[in-house]
Amino acid sequence: MPHEKIKTLRQKIETFDEEILRLLNERARVVQEVAKAKEEMKMDPYDPQREEEILERLKLRNPGPFPEDAIAPVFREIISACRSLEIELTVAYLGPPATYSHLACVKHFGSSVLACAKGSIQEVFEAVEKKKATFGVVPIENSTEGAVDQTLDLLTDSDVKISGEIFLRISHDLLSQTGSAEDIHKIYSHPQALGQCRQWLKQHFPHVPLVETASTAKAAQIAGEDQNAAAIATSLAGQLYGLKSNASHIEDYSQNHTRFLVLHGQNRGRTGRDKTSILFSIPHTPGSLAQILEALSKKGVNLTKIESRPMKGRLWEYIFFVDCEGHIEDPHLDEAMTELKQKVLFVKVLGSYPRSS
Repeated sequence: MPHEKIKTLRQKIETFDEEILRLLNERARVVQEVAKAKEEMKMDPYDPQREEEILERLKLRNPGPFPEDAIAPVFREIISACRSLEIELTVAYLGPPATYSHLACVKHFGSSVLACAKGSIQEVFEAVEKKKATFGVVPIENSTEGAVDQTLDLLTDSDVKISGEIFLRISHDLLSQTGSAEDIHKIYSHPQALGQCRQWLKQHFPHVPLVETASTAKAAQIAGEDQNAAAIATSLAGQLYGLKSNASHIEDYSQNHTRFLVLHGQNRGRTGRDKTSILFSIPHTPGSLAQILEALSKKGVNLTKIESRPMKGRLWEYIFFVDCEGHIEDPHLDEAMTELKQKVLFVKVLGSYPRSS
């Protein structure tokens, strides 16, 4: 009897669920013991390196058929919930809730943190600097639109360190109260989101004014209060602010990703799979940048990114932001930094942190 078979299988599932729940509580009790031991030894209760090691080990040991892509999200939430028994992490992000920065925050830290929405990227930096938040999450670059200049500028002046990175697949929805294109007289969104949907908007709404906002979720808030407004934002923002989707996946390129940085007050130790971010300024002389790049190459430093920004108050002079493989404590990178200091006007290590997988 098919119905009897389904009933029997469902009973098995319920048994497994109860066993999983029992084991989760056993895990939580052990975590509490670890927390007491860390307190006695005056150790930092949050160990992101250890969390990443757990996730990598589980991925390698998964025999299937449980999907490999689901391992990290499921266990990230388990780790996050257990971590909350040790310490409540406060994480500042560019808000309001349902922005991509918020989604990146949850992806990296899990849901069991105190996520604090901030009105601007600068406020996120300030929250970490003033220790009102343990960590901050800010966008640094998008695969379609390039660097987030405000983040680059703030890294120049701030004392916070980069302690991690997050890559997030970005997919945009066009949201409005009615879900009808005829009602849309203005479209609101963050400048990066508008840029990522430029061709789609030109094709479907060529004469509708585009209005920039501080975040995609702020755009959704505005659309929730104005029947003639639409927002480009996350589908989660649509749910949160009671909007209907006019169209989904409206980004011009399907491989649209944003890289976010995790900000912290101090450096992290070596993991063996690290990345280091630095910035430097060079003399305004012919071949000066080529000399720097050659010096780094000779020391075996593999650059993964280089970006330039105008130096404030110095006409036609630039600051260069560089990402490279390795930790600042690695011998070859340490030697390269020593040589670099002799060739540049100034240099600043922004942080060494685990490369995102």
